[in-house]
This record gives sequence, C-alpha cells and structure tokens, in this order.
Amino acid sequence: MITTILSQKAQPDSRSACERNILSISGGKDSTAMLLLAIERGTEHMQAVFADTGNEHEQTYDYVRYLEMATGIPIAWVRADFTDQIAGKREYVLTKWAEKGVSQKNIDRAVAALVPTGNPFLDLCIWKGRFPSTKAAFCSQELKRNPIMQQVQDPILAAGDDVVSWQGVRRDESLNRRFLLEKELKLTHKNGAELWNYRPILDWTADDCFAMHKKHNIKHNPLYEQGMGRVGCMPCINCRKDELLEISKRFPEAIDRIRQWEAAVQAASKCNGATFFSAANNEDNISAEQAVAIANIDSMVQWAHTGRGGKTFDMFKMLDDTPVCSSIYGLCE
Repeated sequence: MITTILSQKAQPDSRSACERNILSISGGKDSTAMLLLAIERGTEHMQAVFADTGNEHEQTYDYVRYLEMATGIPIAWVRADFTDQIAGKREYVLTKWAEKGVSQKNIDRAVAALVPTGNPFLDLCIWKGRFPSTKAAFCSQELKRNPIMQQVQDPILAAGDDVVSWQGVRRDESLNRRFLLEKELKLTHKNGAELWNYRPILDWTADDCFAMHKKHNIKHNPLYEQGMGRVGCMPCINCRKDELLEISKRFPEAIDRIRQWEAAVQAASKCNGATFFSAANNEDNISAEQAVAIANIDSMVQWAHTGRGGKTFDMFKMLDDTPVCSSIYGLCE
C-alpha cells in the first residue's frame, strides 16, 4: 500500500502529519486507470486534480466531467496564469529589444501582441515567443506540474501535511521514462513535510489500462476511437503523422485554432517566426520566414497526407472517407 512510502523516511519526525494523496488526472487511459486503482485500494485522503492546458478537445473536458460523476471522486480543475510573465516580457521588449538591434517595427508588433488571452497554452507561447517542442518541452512543466504544485500541493505542504503525488506514467511510453522510479522523494518542506512522487502503473501496458476501465465498467475517452493515440492535447506537439491526418479530417476546427495561434505567437516573437510543429528537423540555418513556410500548420497537414518519405501524396489519404471508428489500440474490434 501507499503508506509504505512514508515509512521509508530517512529521518522520521514527531509531526502528526496527514498523508494526502494527490492524483493528476488528464482524461487519458493511464491516469484513469490509476484513479481506478486508487479507488480499488481504498486510498484515503485522496484528491484528484485536472490541469486544464487550454489545448484540450471538448470531448476530453466532457470525459473528465463524466469520470467525476461515474466514480464519485471530485476532480478539481486548475489553470496556469501567465499574466505577470507577459507583463514582464512586454516591459523587457520595450526597454531592451532596441539595444539588441531589434527593429522598431518588430518591437511595436510584439508589444501589441503581448496581451493575455486567458488561454493558458496560448499565453504561455506568447510569453515565450515560441511553441514548445520535443527538445524544449516546457509545456508539461508550465501547464500541468507547476499549477498543480502551486495551487494544490504547496498549501498542503505549508500546512505540515505530507503529499504523495500519484502520476499515471508508464515505462513503455518513452525512453525518458524507462529509468523512472516507482517511488521517490521529491522535496522536503522547511517544516519537515515531504512531497513524494508515486507511479503505481509504471510497469503496466496500454492493454492493462483499458482492462482496468473494463473491470470497473468505466468508459474510455471517446477520442481513442477517433484515431487518437494520446488525448492530453489537441493536437500534441508530439502527435504522430497519422494522428495529425485524423485530426485534420475529424476536427478541422482544431487546425483552424492552431493557425490562429501561430499568427499570435509569431507576432510576439523577436523574429516573427514561430510554428506549432518545430522546423528543426529541416535544413539548418534557414530564416524565420523559411521555417514558417516549411512547418506552418497547413504545410504540416499537407505532409500528413503524403505517403512514406513525405514527398508524394497518398491518394487514399486524400479521400474524405474517415471511418466511424479508428483505434490504434484495437478498440473498434
């Protein structure tokens, strides 16, 4: 049981601390399976939290609401706020960019663009002047971990209680997760309270997660039957080529939104060049204009319609006959 984590303390203290279990919920199969596991174990002092990035599909929002109703576990929603960061960036642009040789035209453009929109994902990118990428994946930290830490976990630690942060991650998702520990002490508050990371499904497979759904008669996120391999963002910066194709066919409004976001972030960037998908894999030493032309969302959707090699259009992919059900996890069978 999870209580064994806190029994591993190197320096047991005399505090009458309560162990608070905070479960990060994304609306995906893994975090849902983790929540069901926690319920199955009878975990006490449990709080589920959903970090709204502002880049989720409406069906994911609906699914999180369904999950709360179906399990009876309240799910708190948190959102990051970058109002102060954008104000600071605006002041920096006004006072420092000219010294760095940036033209007044670009300064005026960026200042006009550096205004909070209220959407966490877009505001993060406006502040940074760029979108996250596989090499600079600051989105999870800024949009999920930080708001959960600041709005939920920090107050608990400050009150003297220990926090066990449940994370629904699995080793087979990526190489970076291969060497993660199931349990690890993350930090110790000055009052002695401890924050532990706990990954109870680290060695599970995707099939194990869907089996947990079935065991407890909980529906999975419907996006998994609409060609999506991941449902945390729509789209994710790491989405596959075939997934982008599915999004463009099923949810063209998501492509329209990204196109608008690209224009907003480009305006806030120093070189007027920012694309949702990085152009880093293309030729080196290309200009911002060339990068935008190569990797803008419309160019990437066109690429998603090509066959292997990315140079010839696949006529079957061009057909507008998207199947009712399409799942990489075999959920349509």
